[in-house]
Parts: sequence; C-alpha cells; structure tokens
Amino acid sequence: MPENERLSELLLEQSPACFWMVREDLAFLRIYGSPDAIFGKPSEELTGRCALDVLGSEAPAWCSRFARALAGETLYLRERTGDGTWYVTVYPVRAKDGARYAAGMAREITPWNTAAQELRNTVLGALKAQEFERNTLSRFLHDVVGQNLTALGLQLDLARMDLEGVSPETCVRLTDIQKVLESIMEQVREYSYHLNPSAVERAGLRSALDRLMTHIRERFPGGLRVNVDPNLKIDPRIASAFYHVAQEAVENAVQHSSCSSIEIAVKSTRTGASMEVRDNGKGFDPADILEGSRGLGLLSMEHYAAQAGLDLSITSDKKTGTTVRVAVPEAA
Repeated sequence: MPENERLSELLLEQSPACFWMVREDLAFLRIYGSPDAIFGKPSEELTGRCALDVLGSEAPAWCSRFARALAGETLYLRERTGDGTWYVTVYPVRAKDGARYAAGMAREITPWNTAAQELRNTVLGALKAQEFERNTLSRFLHDVVGQNLTALGLQLDLARMDLEGVSPETCVRLTDIQKVLESIMEQVREYSYHLNPSAVERAGLRSALDRLMTHIRERFPGGLRVNVDPNLKIDPRIASAFYHVAQEAVENAVQHSSCSSIEIAVKSTRTGASMEVRDNGKGFDPADILEGSRGLGLLSMEHYAAQAGLDLSITSDKKTGTTVRVAVPEAA
C-alpha cells in the first residue's frame, strides 16, 4: 500500500470520530472508528451486512437517511445515545464509474452539552417570564379594562333612557357610541384570550380547542378536526398543558408541514389521558438540526409538558406526516 494511502487509513482508523460508507443496497461497505455509540454494534457485526437487517428498531430511520443521501441529499443530525450526544453528517458519494454511495461521519459533542443546557435554561426562563407577563396583562385587560368598559356601557344605557323623551337625536348618537364601545370590548376580550387562554379552565379543553381551530381556519384552507372523549375528566393543570402543546403543534404544522389536514384527538388512557396532534404533511427527521424554525416551538412544547409532569413524544415520516403525543406517564 502506498505511503499516502497507509497514512489515510491510519488517520481514519484512529480518529475519535466514526466514518462509514453504505452501498446502494444499504449494506455497510467500510467502517472506520467505533460505531457502537451510533449503531449499537461493533464494526465486525455491521460490515458487509444490510442496515435493515442489523440495526433493529433503528433500521427504518437509518435506511431512510441513507436513501436520502443516495438520492443526493446531505443531512445534518444530532443523535443522543445514553449520556452522549453525537453530531452526524450523512452525505452522498459518487465514484468515477458512476457508483453511488451514502457516507457518514459522527463525532461526539457531549462536552458542548453544558453550554447548550445553559442556553436551554435561559430560553425556558425567558418563556416563564413571558408567560407571567402575559398572564398579568391578560388579567389587567379582563379585570380592569373589560369591567370598566362594561360599566361605561351601562352608564350610557341609563343616559340614553333618561334622554329618550327629551332628545331623540342624542339617543341615536349614544346608540352609535355604544356600538363602537361593544366592538372595543370584543377586541379586548379576544386579545385577553390570546394572551392567556383561560377558557381552558373556564369552559373546558374541548371549547378552548374548538376556539383555537376557529382562529386557525382564518389562514389554513385544509381540514381541521377535534375529537375529545366527552366522558373524560382532565385535571385543569393537565388540560392547560394539553392546550399549549396543541397550540404549538398546530402552529408548526400550519407553518412548516405543507399539510392538508390537522387532527387533535384527546382520549382516555390507563394512566389518565393523552392527546395527539396529527398532520399529513411532508414530515421531518426529528434528529435533523437544520429545522431551526421548529426549535422554539419544540422547546415550548417540552416546557409545558414538563411543567405538568407529562411525557412528550414526536414521530414523523416523510410520507405520512407528523404526530405529536403528550400523555400522563405510565409511572403515574
């Protein structure tokens, strides 16, 4: 072997990163470094074998990624395995004879997690502060502005009745003022609701979800459906978390999935209750870190689920769409 090739082999074999190459039949052709953390198996159990046969439950996800790379796409992923986190790149390789391969590189970035966690905590703190300010403003609009506007409307009613026999023209003007006031009151109620959808506690989860869908219909032409078990009784704290998760999941679907239908289903489970938000859009790889626009939405969902002690999971497929599921954990 020429000196340059021997050095290249040593460089790859002794690198702390892991490199691999997959043929068009999805069989591992070459592996350098230890693949245990990424694929859960040593290189001798992978080389020459099809990924679909040796990767177990992870096989569908990896085969999909390899197929995308074989088709010419480059993927940037973040994989968590145990206590470790790995930055993974899967990319296409073309030989001079026209043969196509899917290559990959993974390197551990666990030491960076401290900084990432600090940033995450900062964002969560900002979300909590924002939530507190929104609730405070919502209460002010409802309890102070709303009630004062209602009192003003009643005073105008009394004034109009006093002037009915004295000045009909003034009564007409007072009626016009009351119509403007009613419009302002409705806008204040709507804005207060958007800041703090307390209708979840007042009117129930079903009513709040129906109202959410009514607002979404203003800018989403596809099908919308809400199914809530009418016999299900949900703790207000959990119902509020369900609503917030649904709000973020629906917003993500409308903005990013190019879907034609969205469904929210809330049902009883052995441990309490669960909610699924499903869309039939283009889906995504949950490990794909290029979907930056999804980051804050996912973080918000994790925040609301964690506050209520709920389990959150996201499954997505390029063909069938995305499902966001939040539920009372089995341990409960």
